[in-house]
Amino acid sequence: MTRSLESIDWHAFLARPRLPAPLPESLDALRNKPILVTGAGGSIGSALALRLAAFAPSQLVLLEASESHLYALQRIVSDAGVTAPVTFILGNVTDNALLDEIFSVHAPRIVFHAAAFKHVPLMEEQPLAAIANNVFGTHALVSAASAHAARVILLSTDKAVEPASIMGATKRVAEHIALAAGGTALRLGNVLASRDSVAEIFARQIAHGGPITVTDPAARRYFLTLDEAASLLLAAACSPEPSPLLAPALPAPHFIVDLARFMARELAPGRAIPSEFAHPRPGDKEVEHLFSSAESAQPAHATSLLRIHAQLLGHNQLHCALTALRAALEARDLAAALGHLRELVPNYTPSPALLALASRSSQRVSP
Repeated sequence: MTRSLESIDWHAFLARPRLPAPLPESLDALRNKPILVTGAGGSIGSALALRLAAFAPSQLVLLEASESHLYALQRIVSDAGVTAPVTFILGNVTDNALLDEIFSVHAPRIVFHAAAFKHVPLMEEQPLAAIANNVFGTHALVSAASAHAARVILLSTDKAVEPASIMGATKRVAEHIALAAGGTALRLGNVLASRDSVAEIFARQIAHGGPITVTDPAARRYFLTLDEAASLLLAAACSPEPSPLLAPALPAPHFIVDLARFMARELAPGRAIPSEFAHPRPGDKEVEHLFSSAESAQPAHATSLLRIHAQLLGHNQLHCALTALRAALEARDLAAALGHLRELVPNYTPSPALLALASRSSQRVSP
């Protein structure tokens, strides 16, 4: 019989100590403050919401664009017996009128921004949607937060480092937007057992007897647990010193094929689950990094975090580039949009599939 994904001890695979959670006294910065979480119905957003509810904020506002995810989140919060005042809002971070209402009515002081499109291959097929949501959704949220003196903690990704995908490039721009407004960005790796993660895909394949499909035998990723992801976001928010760009202090990345084999042993003990390799998908990289060759890292205030030193765009440069990118987006001119995106992220290398898609626009973008 195949075991459930919830039964897995992920630290047996990670083979490293658990990343330490923030000390209780360090969480005082979050107590008795109204807090907003965007993308609250996602796996990380839900886990973070439950952790935040335990700190008795004066109000916890949970914003989610998916009706089904918001409904599930309501049930999770209810089942957890949360007593803190919680407001659930169905809506999108690109909705300026809604954001103005949220900040005017609820006055959040701290904003955890977890709302984003994250699936690399899908976004290679829907690049304008990635730009609209990940770039201009972040811009709308950060603008509203700045107007109301709220601090933003952006959930970013290692795919923003020297990106090879439109998802990674748009998240790198989101970092620039958050940091330019005095916010914080936290780059995470792959979160095990999060919704639609590679672990969920492998679990479904194992349940059907295989094969487990791995894109590349050399592919490596940084992995962490859902609980660790929530702890890192809390630690980033409680920083006693300016730490604008952060990443978890993790050892070398793991081979994805090792995860597949570990999960086969754990979920189907005694059964032979075949595996096979496929070609890398558009936007995939062989290995991800937490900081680029042009960046440097040093230990941050928390032992679980690294502070990343990176060059930031000037306000004028960022404003002009975003204005041009928005015009290209509104014209649905993908080729022009990619050109402006590469001005914002010079080390972004679009995939051949995306360049082929852009070539059908009015202007070709060279690789």
